[in-house]
Amino acid sequence: MLRFLLLSLLIFISLDARENPFFASIGEKDTPFTSNEIDIKTPLKRATISLPAQARLIQKVTIEFKNLDGSLESKSIDLDNSVDWHLPVFISQSYNNQEEKPQSKKISQRIKKDNYKEIASNKYIKLYSSGKKLKVLTKDSVIRNFLLVNPHRIVMDFKRESDMKSYTKNLSTYIFKKIRVGNHDGYYRTVIELDGIYRYATKKIDAGYLLELH
Repeated sequence: MLRFLLLSLLIFISLDARENPFFASIGEKDTPFTSNEIDIKTPLKRATISLPAQARLIQKVTIEFKNLDGSLESKSIDLDNSVDWHLPVFISQSYNNQEEKPQSKKISQRIKKDNYKEIASNKYIKLYSSGKKLKVLTKDSVIRNFLLVNPHRIVMDFKRESDMKSYTKNLSTYIFKKIRVGNHDGYYRTVIELDGIYRYATKKIDAGYLLELH
């Protein structure tokens, strides 16, 4: 009987038991703490981000996400692409690239359209727009042109003695919002109000001048 007790004691001492069974044993990897609480969110379909009027380039896109253990991480992709601030930037997990909201499709078509449409005129000057381009057709020479802000508008002064009456036209075109023409001593002024913040370039063409927004 004594011999049996001694043998049992030796076997018990040789067992490799963990001091605390609630902690991982040596060699086991830690598992992130998770919660059994179910927080059901709506699956991502499509989200949009609208850019301010001065945006011209997308440099980086960063997405912040939450892990199972509640920690926050982020991933970024570096870009260097031009962007049209009129159109929203989409975030989607859908492969259906053909899906496009009617309003966005309409805007896109108007911007890409390359034929000119008359938007304003009087007996001395005619204005034709196509996307971000504006043809100013006139036989008169421009004295000066410059940009004013709040709201952003291009001012062009043309040399001519005239008795024309002041002229204002509100437009439904997408970029050029309002045209104003007024008579001054020795010249008349054309003011082209824009829908946002732009730089512009002016080029002389055969029938007048070409303005291009950037």
